[in-house]
Amino acid sequence: MPSAVVFAYHNVGVRCLAVLLAQGVDVRLVVTHEDSVGENIWFASVKRLAEELALPLIAPQDPNAGSVIEQVRAAQPDFLFSFYYRQMLQSELLRIPPRGAYNMHGSLLPKFRGRAPVNWAVIKGESETGASLHVMAEKPDAGAIVDQTAVPILPNDTAREVFDKVVVAAEITLSRCLPSLLDGSAMFVPQDLSNGSYFAGRKAEDGRIDWNLPAREIHNLVRGVTRPYPGAFSDTAQGRLVVWRTVLLPAGEVALPALMLKDKHLIARCGDGGVLKIVDAELNGQPLKSAMLPIALIY
Repeated sequence: MPSAVVFAYHNVGVRCLAVLLAQGVDVRLVVTHEDSVGENIWFASVKRLAEELALPLIAPQDPNAGSVIEQVRAAQPDFLFSFYYRQMLQSELLRIPPRGAYNMHGSLLPKFRGRAPVNWAVIKGESETGASLHVMAEKPDAGAIVDQTAVPILPNDTAREVFDKVVVAAEITLSRCLPSLLDGSAMFVPQDLSNGSYFAGRKAEDGRIDWNLPAREIHNLVRGVTRPYPGAFSDTAQGRLVVWRTVLLPAGEVALPALMLKDKHLIARCGDGGVLKIVDAELNGQPLKSAMLPIALIY
């Protein structure tokens, strides 16, 4: 029976760990994270699944610490898998499994290498993304691709909705290619990184709205960071406006951008003359209702 050590977190971690077990892989150690204090934990727990199945489990602060390396080495795994584990694994760990180390990434590599790939794909207005299983290398998300599955991004999809599709794509990808990995017949396609892109992680401040941008770009930002993420925001004379959902309206005449009330809705006139209707928002932490707004909300 082939064996593995699995580094995993989040929904992708839960589903891909389940795929390994379903196909008879002997999971000798699961390495996960303790949930961060203050983080909105809206996703499934690898720790809970491992505990339910009585799998050996650790949650170290530093996965590259000598003690962790020794535990992985002692497990004598054939494979190492990383499924949405949040920290980089160094070469000493990657060299342990004789049959290779593999990572599941939430994009169609080589596009959107790096952090928050689903959010970035939505923010950048992509029409598709997916999940890719690839060989782990010291350079992040740069190893040869084993398999990948695409999913569509519809014009009004939120990052959470796209992420749910990517979770299914990850499960499909691993289910399809795992037999060939286990029997040694898998084919590997080197990445051409010159045709790809790399993005860093996002901070809450990156959600600040620049109303001088085109309406569609603002719409993409809103849906890319809406719940369960921190949200897109703008500081106004009345306080902080957090925008959770917008609808693109037919373009009006080009004018200076502004926020205004129209027909009991908050309307954003953007830098290109495009118009957004704000259908879900908060002002100073309270749900935004037309009755509580002044005649005009100008930033």
